[in-house]
Amino acid sequence: VHKMSEKIAMMEEIPEREARAFDTMTGDTIFITQRDGAFYAYQNLCPHLQTELEFLENQFLDQDGEYIQCSTHGALFNVETGECTSGPCLGDTLEKVNIKVHSDGGIYIIED
Repeated sequence: VHKMSEKIAMMEEIPEREARAFDTMTGDTIFITQRDGAFYAYQNLCPHLQTELEFLENQFLDQDGEYIQCSTHGALFNVETGECTSGPCLGDTLEKVNIKVHSDGGIYIIED
């Protein structure tokens, strides 16, 4: 049984095709992005050099909002899977964070 632990955000805080960073209770920084009404969350860590992805606050996506982009070396990641499709960490994957959108509009981190 998954237990919902931490309410991390509300749906309306994360606009379509944008991303927002959040600090978790465990001290990690994650970001959540919305694509076509679905929400995806990942650890804020590029698999290439373990750096944070964004250069400016909440700038996780490329100019067109198509891909997650690492500001350090421009690696691009698929929003739905976190897989690196271009850049120095090709084939690597962002670390996915399990989230659930609750009926109250809250987005919760699911602890395994």
